[in-house]
Amino acid sequence: MKKVLIALTFLAAATVLTAQETRTEKTSAPSADDARPNSDTVPAGYAIDTKFERIVVLRFKYDTDLLAGLESMVRQQKIRHAVILAGIGSVRSYHFHSVSNRGFPSKNIHVTNPTGAADLVSMNGYVINGRVHAHVTFADGDKAFGGHLEPGTTVFTFAIVTLGVLGDAANFDRLDDKAYR
Repeated sequence: MKKVLIALTFLAAATVLTAQETRTEKTSAPSADDARPNSDTVPAGYAIDTKFERIVVLRFKYDTDLLAGLESMVRQQKIRHAVILAGIGSVRSYHFHSVSNRGFPSKNIHVTNPTGAADLVSMNGYVINGRVHAHVTFADGDKAFGGHLEPGTTVFTFAIVTLGVLGDAANFDRLDDKAYR
């Protein structure tokens, strides 16, 4: 009986240890654009004049993958361009990445925690040509953290995301193009 208890304790400890937060650095594939200097023909900043056509409030239930849910609702609502205005709720696991260097090619730290409960205290970003580019801020009892939302972030109690849908005429083609410089 004692051996069985020891084995079960070891198994339980191993399960907890394997479910902890992991950090993995990934380097983007180098491209010819990485070494190219900034171009004088590309403005340092530019404005896109547009208006909200409508506001869409999305709610996601327990155990929904937050990014997959957003992508599904964007397709269902036929949203091409939008601004992610707000997001709140809680998650029972998270996966995000953030930049980890200052030169090209870019490197990102992917942070994954399959048992990481946290509040979703903020979400912002864009829908660009139907593609969700969302950034999140989470908080637990000790800290706030976050970055670019990745698959594997699952909703706990609920999540609410508000989108400001823009007209299709807005040109977002280069909005998040790192090579346009």
